[in-house]
Amino acid sequence: MTNAADPAVVVVTARPDPGGLTRLFAASVPILVVEQGDAALAALAERAADLVLIEAGPTPDSCLDALALIRGLRLRPHLAHTSILLVAAGEPAETRRRALEAGATDVVLAPPGTTDLTAEGLDASDLALRGRNLIALARAKGAVETQARTLAREVERAAAESQEREREIIRRLMLAAEFRDDQAGDHLTRVAGCVLAIADGLGLSEEEGNDIALASTMHDIGKIGVADSILHKPGPLTEPERCEMMQHALRGYRMLHDSPSRLLRLAAEIALTHHERWDGAGYPQGLKGTEIPLPGRITAVADVFDALISARVYKPGWPLERARRFLEEQSGAHFDPDCVAAFLSRWDDVVALIEERPADRAA
Repeated sequence: MTNAADPAVVVVTARPDPGGLTRLFAASVPILVVEQGDAALAALAERAADLVLIEAGPTPDSCLDALALIRGLRLRPHLAHTSILLVAAGEPAETRRRALEAGATDVVLAPPGTTDLTAEGLDASDLALRGRNLIALARAKGAVETQARTLAREVERAAAESQEREREIIRRLMLAAEFRDDQAGDHLTRVAGCVLAIADGLGLSEEEGNDIALASTMHDIGKIGVADSILHKPGPLTEPERCEMMQHALRGYRMLHDSPSRLLRLAAEIALTHHERWDGAGYPQGLKGTEIPLPGRITAVADVFDALISARVYKPGWPLERARRFLEEQSGAHFDPDCVAAFLSRWDDVVALIEERPADRAA
């Protein structure tokens, strides 16, 4: 679609007086007349138009020049779909075929046996009708393209708003977890930071890493259903208490899995699988190796590491190097070896994260 400063019709002609062609269009239609060849290409270098009307000369060579001009115009991205109407003489079928192959939208031919390409020598009403139709087509197409761009922006804005609502839901659920455990906020922040480090070490995209990190903050959301007497018990859990605690993985999954939100479904997957072990000895499903979804394997490393360095009512926090050695020892047993290697490859980032949001190490 043309801008206000662009002509609606560009007439390309070698004749000094193309008045007959220009009079085919209403006075309200802006027209630019340019010469054939390089002058035409230069004039249309940055301009758009609803219609380019090219008048080929009466000789075979001038017709070839017009076809070359059409090919050149089609190479310009802003003219790739502009309507081009060729006015030419020659053998009807062959001339039309060659013109359409070159990129012309339509062709008006002089009557057989004549080379008069003036408006007087052609069927003026037919030429004018074709020209007006092509202008109307170009403007309708431009309106459709404008509407498509507007709709695309609206869809993009709606998608961004939907994503922000998903993130707000996750932040609210994190707050719910903090009501049960006032240390949960820092723990979840550190886990998410460690998840980002592992995802980066694995070569995941920034978007994938951010999604897993955000979803990982709900890995223990199922603990909302665990009694405080178990959740904050200072000593070892009894077998029934341990079984009750293990239910939080399934409960978290059931809370989230049927959400229409992609992020909440990802969080459900992490809640269900972050206590699985690489060797198959984890819970609740006893998955082994790559049967465990990658987000669950990543979160397992991040969650256990932060649990080790953090004080709990039943234990003091471990020094960072001791927690690191534990991950190395459990690589291939408890943890996915690739996830451990990725975590250790970003060790400096992990240390900086812990220094910024330190864990309480005193029991």
